[in-house]
Amino acid sequence: MECDLDNIKVYYEIYGEGYPVLMIHGWYLDHRIMKGCLEPIFETRPNYKRIYFDLPGMGKTKGEEWIKCSDDFLKVTSDFIEKLIPEQNFIIVSESYGSYLARGLIKKKQDLIDGFLFLVPVILPLKDQRELPNPIILIRDTKTFSNLIPFEAELMEDVATLINQKTMERFREEGLFAINIADMEFLNRIQKKRYAFSFDVDKTYNIFDKPTLFFLGRQDSKVGYQNAWKIIEKYPRASFVVLDKAGHIAQIEQEMLFNFLVNDWLNRVEYYISKL
Repeated sequence: MECDLDNIKVYYEIYGEGYPVLMIHGWYLDHRIMKGCLEPIFETRPNYKRIYFDLPGMGKTKGEEWIKCSDDFLKVTSDFIEKLIPEQNFIIVSESYGSYLARGLIKKKQDLIDGFLFLVPVILPLKDQRELPNPIILIRDTKTFSNLIPFEAELMEDVATLINQKTMERFREEGLFAINIADMEFLNRIQKKRYAFSFDVDKTYNIFDKPTLFFLGRQDSKVGYQNAWKIIEKYPRASFVVLDKAGHIAQIEQEMLFNFLVNDWLNRVEYYISKL
């Protein structure tokens, strides 16, 4: 489906009925990175309206010329919410860059957002400002790795710490296909010049005191985990989890723990909502 906004059409998919859950994916990817890890969970929790959409220049949403910076990405995201679920309360599941956008929504929509799940979140937009562990591959299935084409092998070494048939197959389905169709010229232009907001996002709000989950990889050499801890006091209802044997695709590498912790977060959200 397409959502017509001012000067852009946003591709989206909706599954289920009930309480809205907005999924915001990361840079170069599309809605499939979210759908792959979350739909198996929501199959046992049917009373949610799951909203997956593609950000500009990714998936099936065109990177329009007027979009020049992350502020514009935030506007598209905010307008999409207001068009699809106007004045409704909802929760957000966000991955990597999507978590940067998600925090940008707090100032304007804090009263409507009842919870956050930050999956391997971007905290600082500029890579040279991040505290990052050195890249490391802890487990490498040599047979699987030898069968990868160079592009796949390079990407897996960039985002994963466990390279085996299962992680490769899931990342190929949920991430690689999206990367192959992303508008690289459009995205690289923004990333090199105006990837950061024009404002310090974590100074736009004081606290967010609703159920939150930070899910991070101890070996994530893309966004790290230490910078996320520095904003933890803004989230007094947050669980903060850093997992060993987990890189920037921690939800794939540590699927069982991810599923358990997301269910725990949803339980906390449901209890919070029941007391409103």
